[in-house]
Amino acid sequence: MSALRWLVPTLLWLVVGPAMADRVDLGRFSRGETDGWQTRGFDDIPASDYELVEKDGRRVLRGQCDDSASVFGTEQRIDLERTPYLHWSWQIDDVYADLDERTRAGDDFPARVYAVIDGGWRIWRTRAINYVWASREPVGAAWPNPFKEQAMMVVVESGTGGWQHEVRDVRADFREHFDRDTDHIDGIALMVDCDNHGGRGRAWFGDIYLSDSPTRTH
Repeated sequence: MSALRWLVPTLLWLVVGPAMADRVDLGRFSRGETDGWQTRGFDDIPASDYELVEKDGRRVLRGQCDDSASVFGTEQRIDLERTPYLHWSWQIDDVYADLDERTRAGDDFPARVYAVIDGGWRIWRTRAINYVWASREPVGAAWPNPFKEQAMMVVVESGTGGWQHEVRDVRADFREHFDRDTDHIDGIALMVDCDNHGGRGRAWFGDIYLSDSPTRTH
C-alpha cells in the first residue's frame, strides 16, 4: 500500500471522527426546551401542572398533581428500527399509600412515561406501553390498564428513591406485551396523576430521548 492510500482514509477519520450514534431528542428540559410538548387533560378532571424548574443543580421538568390528572406529551413519529432505546431520568417526591394499582380506583402513579402507537381513526389499533414508578407493585410487574386494555402497565421503579436513570428497548417491550412487531411509535408522554385516590403527588423528569444504543449519551 502506498503512503497516499494509507493517509487519505486516516485524514478523513481525523476530520469526520467516528460514526455518530443515531439519537432523537424529544425533551431537552436541561436546555429549557419544551417545543412541541403540550398538556392534554381528561373530561371533568382537573389538570396536573407541568413546569420547568431548577433542581439538584440542573433544569428539569416538574409535574405535580392535586386530585388531578393530565399528560404532558409530544407527537412525533419515531423510527424504532433506527432508535429503539428510550432513555430518561426521573425522581419522585413520595409514593401513594393504600392503593391496589391494578384496579380503576388505584390507577394512580407518582410518575409515568408512555410510548404510544396511534391507531388513528382505527382507535382499536392504538397501543401504549406505560412505564410506571409504582407505589407497591414490584419492578418487572406488568398488567393491562384497567381503563384501557390497549395500554400495558410496566413497572420500572417501585417505592421511594432518588434520581433513577432508565433505558428501555421499546420494540422488545411491544413484542413482549402485545405479541407484535412495530417499526415506529407516534409519540411520548409523561404523567403525574392522583385523581382516583384524591391525593397529591410530585415528580421530576430529566431529558428524554431515543437512540440506537442502550448506553447513555450526553
